[in-house]
Amino acid sequence: MERPERRPGSFRNTGRPPGPAPKRDSGPPPRIDTSNAVAPKSHAAALPWVRLRSAPAGPQAFRRMIAQADPKARPGDIVAVYDKSDAPYGAALYNPRSLVTLRFITRDLEGFEPGAFFRKMIGRAVGFRRDSLALDRSTDAYRLVHAHGDGLPGLVVDRFADRLVLELYSLGMFRQAGLIEGALLEHYPGAKTVRRASAPTQKMEGFQLGPEDEGKVRVTENGVVFEIDLSGGPKTGFFCDQRENRLAAAALARGRKVLDICGYTGGFSLYAMKLGGAEEATSVELDGDASERAKRNANLNGVRIDTVCADAFPYLRQMAANRRTYGLVVLDPYKLIATREGYDFGKHKYADFNRLALSVVEEGGFFVTCSCSGLFSWEEFQRTVRSIAGSTGRRLHIFRKSGAGPDHPFSADFPEGEYLKVLWCRVF
Repeated sequence: MERPERRPGSFRNTGRPPGPAPKRDSGPPPRIDTSNAVAPKSHAAALPWVRLRSAPAGPQAFRRMIAQADPKARPGDIVAVYDKSDAPYGAALYNPRSLVTLRFITRDLEGFEPGAFFRKMIGRAVGFRRDSLALDRSTDAYRLVHAHGDGLPGLVVDRFADRLVLELYSLGMFRQAGLIEGALLEHYPGAKTVRRASAPTQKMEGFQLGPEDEGKVRVTENGVVFEIDLSGGPKTGFFCDQRENRLAAAALARGRKVLDICGYTGGFSLYAMKLGGAEEATSVELDGDASERAKRNANLNGVRIDTVCADAFPYLRQMAANRRTYGLVVLDPYKLIATREGYDFGKHKYADFNRLALSVVEEGGFFVTCSCSGLFSWEEFQRTVRSIAGSTGRRLHIFRKSGAGPDHPFSADFPEGEYLKVLWCRVF
């Protein structure tokens, strides 16, 4: 699941006017008919039913794709879905209030029972992390459930030591949270579960979480210690997706000055100092709370990093004006393209950010640039980086491409799940 929201404090508007928004379909989507709805002849499941107007290309259906729904179907229900010929199509989470009205969890309706289904899917996800990836050998912080990539759309679960943090993106998963937690605790007895959802998601999907003060927890990742605030910060409170990239970047840091742009709680900087043998590391982050946590994390690891609480744009301009350069620059901004309507504006932001970051990379230095926008394809990301390199007269040798760690699988029919893109460059 890509980082869906603004990472607090990472960026301010550059003042560039947005480009024209893509055209939308004219008029509202067709109404879902419930008054004259007749159940499909083959419908025998205990679930309410929904009939499609058109079949989706991927694992979710928008409101305009739905023709009729069972009058008994309520927002958040699991429903049996049939195509326009009344052939069984699968089971899905249903929310007519949401633009994404159906989130498919299985294409097999025969014998479907929610409790057994969630136990099977959670067991499969846990087994992949524990047995196949053997993540417990190197960390106690990793993604346990990655939405579509684990067949559970609208749900992310991260493990942080003895805490299991559920990030809920749909009303349907909110309604099933008790079942999910029960299935998780079968594999992690004694763990404590935490539920989180952003305010926009709760408003859009139609549910509300009570306030939870879960405090802080410490985790270890490849020998580096992080303190995570479970009551604050974006998403689940920590970004596990960059774990392997943090380790790879540390290998480039020896003897170099490192600049970590949008450093959040200091991940790349801490790795560079503790594991990489960097000469120095600077973490730039506008969010004051995250910057303070980066300082605490440095103390926990017995290293020193310079934490700069500042807007990265004017900071980079000032460093360029001062002719300050670094041997390793990591640019890991928040999601700059959140919607199709904001695509052009977000693309401009990526170009501006990369142009400024490139200006402070020393001759022969390394530049690691990231995009966590699922709507920004690999091709467009690379094209943007190549273009700004050409316009600034810098020559880039791209020697590696990477993404999120293997605990963040993505489904073949949902390419947006391959959200994190990282380009590794030598700069001349």
